Amino acid sequence: MKSLRWRIAESVFLIAGLALLDWYIWSRAGVVAYQAYENYVFRGRLREEQKAPPPVAPVPAPPRLHRNDLVGRLEIPRLGIRVMVHEGDDHGVLAGAAGHLPSSPVPGWPGNVAVAAHRDTFFRPLRDIRVNDKILFATLSGTFEYQVESLKIVNPDDVSVLKASAEPTLTLVTCYPFYYVGSAPHRFIVRARQVGSSPPRVEEASLLSPADPAASARPARGWRQ
Repeated sequence: MKSLRWRIAESVFLIAGLALLDWYIWSRAGVVAYQAYENYVFRGRLREEQKAPPPVAPVPAPPRLHRNDLVGRLEIPRLGIRVMVHEGDDHGVLAGAAGHLPSSPVPGWPGNVAVAAHRDTFFRPLRDIRVNDKILFATLSGTFEYQVESLKIVNPDDVSVLKASAEPTLTLVTCYPFYYVGSAPHRFIVRARQVGSSPPRVEEASLLSPADPAASARPARGWRQ
C-alpha cells in the first residue's frame, strides 16, 4: 500500500511539474513575441516620421502620453539590454515592457527621465552595470545617449531619486537584491547624464540578442515588490 501511495504521489508531482514548465514556456514566448512586435511597430513609426515634412516650428510642449503608449527603446549595449519602453509603471505595463514613470519628462526635454523594469526580467543584467556605461534611449524625436554617473541602493520609500533635475538625466529603477526570494526590500538606482543626441533613424537589427533578458523572461510581480 505504501509503495502504491508513493507511486501516486510521484505521478502527481510529475504532472504538476510538467504543467508549470508548460506555463513558463508559454509565458516566456509571449513576452519575447510582444517585445519583437513592439519593436516592429516602433520602426514603422520611425519610417513614417522620416517621410513626413519637417515641422514649421518646434513643438511647444512635450507629447502627452497615455498609459501603455509606446515611448521608445532603451539599450545598454555592454549588458545586452534592449527593451521597449511603454508609458506607465503598473503591473500590466511592466509585465511585457519597461515602464516610463508618468511623473517624469520624456527624453529630449529638460529634467530627470525615469524608467522602471523588473529585476527578474528586463533589468536583471543591471547587476553588472558600471559607472561610465553607455545607455541609448531611442524615441520618435531622436536617439539620446546617456553615461552612467552613479549607482545607489535605497529604501522603497526614498523618492528623492526621482526628483527633478536641472540637467537632462536618466534614472533606471528596479528591485534589489536581484536574486531575493519574495518582495525585495530595496531599490537599485542607476543615474546617468545625457551626453549626446542624434536624429531618429530606423534600426533594422533584430530586437532580441542572445544576451537579451527577455529570452529568459518569466511573469513578474511588479517593480515595487
